[in-house]
Amino acid sequence: MKVLVLNGPNLGRLGRRQPEIYGSTTYAQLASKCIEWGRALGLQVDVQQTNHEGEMLDWLNSAADSATPVVLNAAAWTHYSYAIFDACAQLTAPLVEVHISDPMQRPEEFRRASVVTPYAVKVIAGHGIDGYRMALEVIAAR
Repeated sequence: MKVLVLNGPNLGRLGRRQPEIYGSTTYAQLASKCIEWGRALGLQVDVQQTNHEGEMLDWLNSAADSATPVVLNAAAWTHYSYAIFDACAQLTAPLVEVHISDPMQRPEEFRRASVVTPYAVKVIAGHGIDGYRMALEVIAAR
């Protein structure tokens, strides 16, 4: 089964951006781990990252058209993008929302809202990059 692992803005800077919050694993290492974890679960994982909302929408729309499961870390778009909300509403295959940190434990109030959660079969937050492995396990079990 093919699975898209989609990552939003600034996640390409993992390992360099606020390592006290997001850890020291680089984005390339995360992508490699996701592919390995997926392979072990019998999944074909395609990992993507973008800082451009329109590109994310294109990927989500493609997933909707092909009924492809999605692991989504929409990053900052999680909290305010109604375009992401609308794209997630079109998905028919499972969507798992993942966050490296736990937005509910962060000091910024705006981080406590998610436009993705209403469409997610599960939200995994605060487990570091291991949350991606957990998300892939949810997809594989469905």
